[in-house]
Amino acid sequence: MNIMVVLIPGALCLGALGLAAFFWSLKSGQYEDLDGDARRILLDDED
Repeated sequence: MNIMVVLIPGALCLGALGLAAFFWSLKSGQYEDLDGDARRILLDDED
């Protein structure tokens, strides 16, 4: 039962860290152009 004192706060901290990373990625614009990368992989770059 003593291990639960360590595991529960640890799990909550890791969950909060993951949530903070997700909100940071939203704020920094990581999900702005989802279709651009999908189309860019199909185009040939001719120099």
